[in-house]
Amino acid sequence: MNRSGKPFERDRAERGATLLRWARMRLVQKLGGEVAARPGAPWCSALGATFVTVHWKDGRLQGCIGSIEPRFSIVDDVEHNVIAAACHDPRARPVSLCDVANLDIELSILSSLEPIAFDDEASALAAIQPGVDGVVLQWEGERATFLPSMWSRLPDVREFMQGLKTKAGLPATFWRADMKLWRYAVDRHFDAGEGARQTRF
Repeated sequence: MNRSGKPFERDRAERGATLLRWARMRLVQKLGGEVAARPGAPWCSALGATFVTVHWKDGRLQGCIGSIEPRFSIVDDVEHNVIAAACHDPRARPVSLCDVANLDIELSILSSLEPIAFDDEASALAAIQPGVDGVVLQWEGERATFLPSMWSRLPDVREFMQGLKTKAGLPATFWRADMKLWRYAVDRHFDAGEGARQTRF
């Protein structure tokens, strides 16, 4: 690779585009269309954690489902998550094969989780990078995450954390010393059915 990093960026973009094509075609197959050709590149068998978000072209959310930690091959993870987001998310409306052209697919490929060290809530908030970090919160049996894209809705780190606690089923003001926090980065890839594009976080 040269110093510009362009070969690496091109490889990342090509992988994202491959996974997005697979996601769309696997959804087509699920809804009764043509059988999807499974990607066969060696990297497709590597473990990966992904989130898939499906929107209607008018902006309405169809569903968002994902994996925080890698348990399956990245191809299998994308397959599971796109079908779950489009068809099984509690917020999803019924879809048919003819609807697929009206759906936009967003794929977030997660990095490994990195523990966030803190002494109290103030130091935890100070350690989080607004606009950059995806965050996982866990306390006992409750766990939730916000992707970095949530910073566009909750740009203030305190409000971000309050929203994350609420998502985990905890009060917005809740805090315990034995809570656990992790951060992660994502590669975001978009498919509006007219070609994919990529954003790095």
